[in-house]
Amino acid sequence: MIRIAITGPESSGKTTLCQALSEHFKVAFIPEFARTYLEGTKGEYEQSDLDQIGRGQLKSIQSSQNKIAVCDSDFSVLEIWSHYKYGNVSDFISELVDKEIFDLHILCTPDIPWEADPLRENPDNRSQLFELYVASLNKYNKNYIIVSGEHINRVEKSLERIDHLLKV
Repeated sequence: MIRIAITGPESSGKTTLCQALSEHFKVAFIPEFARTYLEGTKGEYEQSDLDQIGRGQLKSIQSSQNKIAVCDSDFSVLEIWSHYKYGNVSDFISELVDKEIFDLHILCTPDIPWEADPLRENPDNRSQLFELYVASLNKYNKNYIIVSGEHINRVEKSLERIDHLLKV
């Protein structure tokens, strides 16, 4: 199984890219567990909830039986979110980020217009958060690419890299 994580700041095209990749490979993508969790709490959460979100996301990933698992989010999201909002990161989330769960991380740049959503919190600092994603992926030596620009360009670059992984 090849596991692909789509990551990046809020409103950077992650879910749209997941949908396109899942359609291409004819597999369901693994949704962002945080969205489901926060819809259930009406957007209210504490730092300890981030560990619960991590557990839920991990369970969803591990339950996938597809040849290719496309995941809307990775654990660096929780690391950055926790550090940015609370100033620290739990040991559990740090361990998740450090694990080699994904074969490829696709980092979406926030170069598309912001779309308001009741669960989104950071419309004004997406570029700053993007740099934190780059730093995290480098720190943990993750295999990643950056996609930017028009949707079709993001899809083509992603498919090129995924096709390379499938041939290896």
